[in-house]
Amino acid sequence: MSMEFRHSHIPVGDGSLHIAEAGDPHGRPFLFLHGWPQSWRAWQGVMRHAAPEARAVAVDLPGIGESTTTSDGTKSHVADLVHELVTAMGLRGATLVGHDAGGMAAYSYLRRYRDVARVAILDVVVPGVPPWEAVVRNPSVWHFGFHATPGLPETLTRGRQAVYFDHFFDILTVDHARITPQARAAYAAAYGSDAALTAGFDLYRAFPEDARHNAAYGASQPVATPLLYVRGEHSGGDIGAYAEGFHGAGITQLTTAVVPGSGHFVAEEAPAELWRLLRNWADGRHSGQDLP
Repeated sequence: MSMEFRHSHIPVGDGSLHIAEAGDPHGRPFLFLHGWPQSWRAWQGVMRHAAPEARAVAVDLPGIGESTTTSDGTKSHVADLVHELVTAMGLRGATLVGHDAGGMAAYSYLRRYRDVARVAILDVVVPGVPPWEAVVRNPSVWHFGFHATPGLPETLTRGRQAVYFDHFFDILTVDHARITPQARAAYAAAYGSDAALTAGFDLYRAFPEDARHNAAYGASQPVATPLLYVRGEHSGGDIGAYAEGFHGAGITQLTTAVVPGSGHFVAEEAPAELWRLLRNWADGRHSGQDLP
């Protein structure tokens, strides 16, 4: 399914955020935030399915790809910058969808702002929200600590982005071919500069502060904005534990869902299924499990 995407650079913060759009500019808006080590391109498949029914907007996170706006890496700051984007583009009432680090930022947005209709978080643990502590103790997430080390990951991966990223694409997908050679090359290019590499690793360096922020949010008023939490069938983890964490943090309208046949990179492994899930949930036709 071929499609031309509309590209813009929106002044936000101290620079601009690069966005790509598909679908009716006046349609129901869906705003997509990618994770590491990806860019807006991660959402192309989902956007192609969404375009006949919605306004699909994907953004390069600050400092990554074509976005020149800088961030300190904290998800609260990323959320603030995304809020500026939402305001500038008139996306009030949007469905905000975030994967991986973008999902962490989407959670911060959920706690800080009330101008989106709903938030979906895909296949990530949120700092400070159970089962965060259990996840970070798991040796399979060794890269959390490595990426947080000052300077070292840049030194060791500079010029080797493609090889390094391939490791994660291969071990975290069911069908490795779902992350195509063209996509892999585009992701390496999106983190090709020293500044972009650092922007990506800063997302990890900010985890301790993110956890403090989220713990404080959890002690505040409950949040009524609907939240959808999604995991890939083969990405591991007990989705019930994540649901309990969100519920304990004050999320009052929670739906959970598992995407069959998918690993961690849900948007590229199962774009049609993910779009159907998001659309049906936004329409009130929940295909997940509603929790009290």
